[in-house]
Amino acid sequence: MFEKGYEAYQAKDYKQAVKWWSKAAKQGDVDAQYNLGVIYANATGVSQDYEQAVKWYLKAAEQGYAQAQYNLGIIYANATGVLQDYKQAHKWYLKAAEQGYARAQYNLGIMYDNATGVLQDYKQAHKWYLKAAEQGDAQAQYNLGIIYANATGVPQDYKQAVKWYLKAAEQGYARAQYNLGIMYSNNLGVSQDYKKSVKWHLKAAEQGDADAQYHLAIRYKEGQGVMQSKKRSYIWNTIAAANGHKKALKNRDLDAEDLSPRGLEQAQEEAVKLYEKIKNKYWH
Repeated sequence: MFEKGYEAYQAKDYKQAVKWWSKAAKQGDVDAQYNLGVIYANATGVSQDYEQAVKWYLKAAEQGYAQAQYNLGIIYANATGVLQDYKQAHKWYLKAAEQGYARAQYNLGIMYDNATGVLQDYKQAHKWYLKAAEQGDAQAQYNLGIIYANATGVPQDYKQAVKWYLKAAEQGYARAQYNLGIMYSNNLGVSQDYKKSVKWHLKAAEQGDADAQYHLAIRYKEGQGVMQSKKRSYIWNTIAAANGHKKALKNRDLDAEDLSPRGLEQAQEEAVKLYEKIKNKYWH
């Protein structure tokens, strides 16, 4: 029955998929139970029905299905069709996390870090972030970097912060890239290296990170790690300012005073083009 439901689902015949999976689910098929939960939660060929989603996720979760346990945690944490209940969210995240489900481990870390439904416990936050980070979860890796950099429940360790920022940065996580750039520019856990700082700030800036854009402008203005260019400083300050960075707005106006009328016009044109390129690539 599960296979017939799967064939129907692949053929986008969702009514038939629900029919066969409902039969299988009532006989205790855990995959069918989970899939029904997904279908009702996402309104795939049926009317969205969180009550049904919770019902089927719960049946799968009680059989130890980690992703169903995680999804129940999300539902209770976000009050999606149910009353918000952080204790229930914690309960189901924990069950999934103990089975090694990385996103549940990360979410548990967040709960302990922010005292959401549990007492604040930085050691528990570190424990669960670490488990998720070791499985490659970029957000957990980034949060570990924050913990070590800020000495939150652990001794301050900039080398560990750099290690975890780097892992997240290499996966394209913009804030980790930004923070890694700061570590290189400020000699924190690594030797000062403006070229590497520029490398990581550029990667974050191209994803729309206003702080990275602002710091790139500083590097160009000072000629640190790049050829000095007041034009490039103006361009990145303009983009950062457009993203709400107040210091960049002030610096952009100062940069404008150093450019010729024609140079300013060219810089403005390039800033608009680059801003639109970043916006179209990353902000859809």
